Parts: sequence; structure tokens; C-alpha cells
Amino acid sequence: MNIRLDQAQAIVAGVLEYAASMRMKPICAIVLDARGELKAAATMDEASLKRSSIARGKADGALAMGMGSRSLFKRAKEQPFFISAATQAVGGSLVPVPGGVLIKDAAGKVLGSVGVSGCTSDNDEAAALAGIASAGLVGDPGQD
Repeated sequence: MNIRLDQAQAIVAGVLEYAASMRMKPICAIVLDARGELKAAATMDEASLKRSSIARGKADGALAMGMGSRSLFKRAKEQPFFISAATQAVGGSLVPVPGGVLIKDAAGKVLGSVGVSGCTSDNDEAAALAGIASAGLVGDPGQD
């Protein structure tokens, strides 16, 4: 099962709403389905260059490795050679810092992922989780 378009659009809207309410720096949000296909994306006005590429790398990495990018961040510190090799194996699109969150249904099935970039990694992750929750789904950011 994949995330539906209306759910992906709701997540992006929720991410942007959260970012605006928290007065975050301009961000980009990208939602991928369980196959890694782009379902929805938006970039706030004045976001810095390549934010969409970084957001995509967070979402791709979480989906490819089956864990939120907070867990990838931990592994990058503990096993840098593994993360380097994994990044190569997935074609270079793996950004191992918080802000890449798995999207799950109530039963725990992965429906896709969201990547957010533009503010601090912790704020990016908080915005991703808020967007996922606003769509009535469950976010899995990984563990420290």
C-alpha cells in the first residue's frame, strides 16, 4: 500500500503550516510513496538553493534504509564507512541527518517518507512529524 495523493498533499500543507507557525527559516518538504516516487512537494519562498535536493536525500535515505534519518545520523557517527557505502549503493541520495521521517499507517505499515530541509535538522524533523500527524498518519523519525 502506498500513500495517497490527498494524504501526501495534506502532509506538505501541514509541514508548511507548522513551519510558518514556528517562524522557521524557509523550508522545502518532499513526500515520497513507498516505492520512492515523488507524490507531493513544496518549497517556501526565499528557501536557499538546493533545499529540495537535501529534503529528497533525507526522504530517500529513510525509505531506502527503512529507518528515520535520526537513526541514520546515529549510524553515521558510529559507522561512517557503512553510511558512506550505503550512500553510494543508493545512488548518492542519502542525507543522514534528522528531517527524513517514515510515514506509517496505524498498523505500522510504511506508506512512504517525508523529507524536510531548510531550518535546523531538529526543526525540520518536528515539521515533518507535524505534517504527518495533520494527515492522520504516524511518523517514525528514528531513534537517537
